[in-house]
Amino acid sequence: MSGMRRVPRSPHGPVAIATSPWIVVGAGVVVMVVLLIVALGAYRGRSPAPDGAQPPALPVPSAVVAPSLPTSVPSPVPALPGISGRASGLPPSAATGSPSAHPTVGPTGRPTATRSPSRAASGQPAMTGRYRVAQSFDGGFIGEVSMVNTSARSRGWTVRLEFSGGRLVTAWVEGVPQGTIRQSDDGFTYVSGVDVSPGGSVSLRFHMERASHTPRECTVDGLRCDGL
Repeated sequence: MSGMRRVPRSPHGPVAIATSPWIVVGAGVVVMVVLLIVALGAYRGRSPAPDGAQPPALPVPSAVVAPSLPTSVPSPVPALPGISGRASGLPPSAATGSPSAHPTVGPTGRPTATRSPSRAASGQPAMTGRYRVAQSFDGGFIGEVSMVNTSARSRGWTVRLEFSGGRLVTAWVEGVPQGTIRQSDDGFTYVSGVDVSPGGSVSLRFHMERASHTPRECTVDGLRCDGL
């Protein structure tokens, strides 16, 4: 018995792992391979969005437009032109056309709202006119044509004045809406903006520069004016 040799036993448990490090390295490699396979499977299971796809747009509320409120525009009040010896143009009220509905001037000077032709049906003079110089000053003068409606109807009127030279500065009718002025080389024509009632009167005034005080022609509705 004493001559027999005892064979040493191989270590087990932690001692065997410590003495064999390749076992630890192999187990780590296996774990890494398993984790990589799981990650690849999870990535392939996802369904990527197709190219060019855009996220759905959020609904945009339509704009609310407030209703427009009507704006009241006051009717223009005709301005009465003044008299100036240095005026160089026509007033806006005299250069514009006559309104579609014209009031008439009664004997008391108050306008009414009727309209009729400017001549009597019988062909007799309906409007008579008289010319005079209302004011004279250096370089010009203020002329006036006074008219009376001798007919039985309210009617408009047209005055034609011609001068040898000179220049018209402005023309107007005081206190009523203005008519229309048409200028020419030798004078001007004024078409009334109001009618004159039966027996009523109205006066047209005008400012001339560098002209004779006596016109070459003065007519009311084609009939020669008195006072020349």
